[in-house]
Amino acid sequence: MEAHSDATPPADGPVLGSLPVEPLLTAEFDVDPGAVYERLRGTYGPVAPVGLMGVPVWLVLGYTEVTEVLRNENLWRRDIRYWRARAEGRLPRDWPLLAGYEVRQMMFMDEEEHLGARRTHHSALSPFQDARSPEGWELRAAVARYADELVGMLAAESGTVGFADLGAQFTRPLLLMVTTKLFGCPVELGDELVMDLWRMLDGGPGSGPATARALGAFTRLAAHRRARPGDDLTSYMLLADPGLSDEQLGRELFMNAVYLNDITGNMVLNTLLEVLRGNATVRRSLSAGQLGETVNRAALANPPVANMCFRFAARDVRLGEVWVRAGDAVSPSAAAAHRDLLALSSSHLVGSTVSTRAHLGWGAGPHQCPSAARELGGTIVATAVGRVLDHFVRAELTLPPDQLPWRSGPVVRGLRVLPVRYELGAGTPVGPRRMPPAGARAIPAAEHEPRGLLAILRKLMFVGR
Repeated sequence: MEAHSDATPPADGPVLGSLPVEPLLTAEFDVDPGAVYERLRGTYGPVAPVGLMGVPVWLVLGYTEVTEVLRNENLWRRDIRYWRARAEGRLPRDWPLLAGYEVRQMMFMDEEEHLGARRTHHSALSPFQDARSPEGWELRAAVARYADELVGMLAAESGTVGFADLGAQFTRPLLLMVTTKLFGCPVELGDELVMDLWRMLDGGPGSGPATARALGAFTRLAAHRRARPGDDLTSYMLLADPGLSDEQLGRELFMNAVYLNDITGNMVLNTLLEVLRGNATVRRSLSAGQLGETVNRAALANPPVANMCFRFAARDVRLGEVWVRAGDAVSPSAAAAHRDLLALSSSHLVGSTVSTRAHLGWGAGPHQCPSAARELGGTIVATAVGRVLDHFVRAELTLPPDQLPWRSGPVVRGLRVLPVRYELGAGTPVGPRRMPPAGARAIPAAEHEPRGLLAILRKLMFVGR
């Protein structure tokens, strides 16, 4: 696929492949990626050349430049066939991230192909997005029930006062349980699936075989649901587009599993972390009963996707202070872009609700997560966070925030563990909840009377008012 240029960069201008680049994924980046972003910005401006596992790419650091790349689909393409280095055979055959990028699914499509895939996703997800539909009510009830059951298991295993890892003992199993239900899996998914998704995203050892294993599992699920349709996302995607092959549907389920388990899971843990570390703006919105706003503010402070997937320049174009040549790969950095907004902490951008709408946790532009997926993901995160804060009357980190272990990969910066010392409130749930009769109105998590740590935070924030 050939991109045509109508721009006129200087004849002697530097070309990405000829520039000296420093590797992005270093020990310094593992410890403090923000310092690396600032140093790169100070040296190059809002767009910097970096080496990503031996391959040169442009890292986009400025908020204005990031949103420009995300919103202009005509100029910044998602289809990997636009990548000149790949087309010319200059990528190492065993480059660890290539396996994930070559899974042809909605994220890596453009124009009509992309719009058609989005319509299928939106149609299939809409019943689950609507809290008044049977599917929407049941999924929301299940998320709350699963969260309660996991807290109950924690109480049974470690007591009402003890230590826990809110990653391994709450968030990861919760999202696997939600995925099993939403996708209509005949058996519960295992933690090894999450590990394979991590290997793919992080370019870890065995990323190629890990990607193949995950794709194989979801292709088999697609075939299973084609033969035995049900009230689940897999069946509804087939209903929305009966022409999907098992392989095509498996690739789309694979992408949804990445977002639901890794990206949404990161948003749950990042929100809990910002609350526990005492982020004032996050706690203020929480104390006001605005759980959705709490999630948004946490995503602004610590986005679940640090550096978003590549875009490829359709033609030569000036971005920031550099010329990006047709076919160059650029990685928009949400984490670096958010630092621009947070630097304006005293301005209206961060001090108002405008700031939360500006976060890039769900992307932006034509490839932003479909609205049904964003709303459903936000509901899952808010319910998971709300249930933890309801049941815990005390929770504190057992490590200083700057000593928590992170996955600092090329795409995601996510907590490996979130270790806490906790105390559970009286009446910690045990056993499943009763389902209401058909047609009963679903009660959003934010409407129930706050208790536990959530109630305590509200009292602390509003004392003396």
